[in-house]
Amino acid sequence: MNSISVRALLVRGMIAGVIAGALALAVAYFLGESQVDAAIAIEEAHSHAAHGGGGGAEEEELVSRTMQATGGLATALLVFGVAVGGIAALVFAYALGRIGKFGPRATAALIAGAALLTVYVVPFLKYPANPPAVGDPDTIGKRTTLFFLMVALSLLLAVAAVIIGKRLAPGLGNWNASIVAAAGFVLAIGLAYAFLPSFDEVGKDFPASLLWKFRLSTLAVQTTFWAGFGLIFGYLTERLLVSGNGADARRVATPVG
Repeated sequence: MNSISVRALLVRGMIAGVIAGALALAVAYFLGESQVDAAIAIEEAHSHAAHGGGGGAEEEELVSRTMQATGGLATALLVFGVAVGGIAALVFAYALGRIGKFGPRATAALIAGAALLTVYVVPFLKYPANPPAVGDPDTIGKRTTLFFLMVALSLLLAVAAVIIGKRLAPGLGNWNASIVAAAGFVLAIGLAYAFLPSFDEVGKDFPASLLWKFRLSTLAVQTTFWAGFGLIFGYLTERLLVSGNGADARRVATPVG
């Protein structure tokens, strides 16, 4: 980029990622942890009933539940924020000026929205998150593999849709090309949904309301992270890229190529 190092964007991406991770941490702690505790209580009640109410020796916890809900959760989300923020900053450095006449804030918002859709929402609709006490332990490896396969497919199909849209734009116009590319993406994702295996492992006695609240809380965590990242990173990059005091807010660094 012209006079602006990618490293400066990378640093700002990681800073925005940490802040967005902290926001997501607050949502996860106040909305999600109560659902996890309720699910764990159900799991323990089932285990107790399976042993006939006997008082066998309890297994010693390697990591306490308190540590999982505080230090463990914070570490996971903040590390996730740093890593993902850095990757998103590199994507931003490539995309700025190549996906239309968008300024830094609009580009950051588009990248954050696309990441939320492709990395989480599309895979989530096929393989939604499950709380403790839901799911067969024997299939967890297969379910995890298929979830990440869905993430990879979603990302690849999204990139393909963008490329196809740009190639069709000269002949169809930007609007029509975007509609065709989006329709192709939806169709391809629908085929993936149809052909990849599904899992219905929710017990009949597990409260549907608890499952619904847990899944909504996981969606809220990801939405908070990406919305926060898009706003914060857009603000930081605009301050970095806009030239001069009171300069036109649309004067941004020109991408190479």
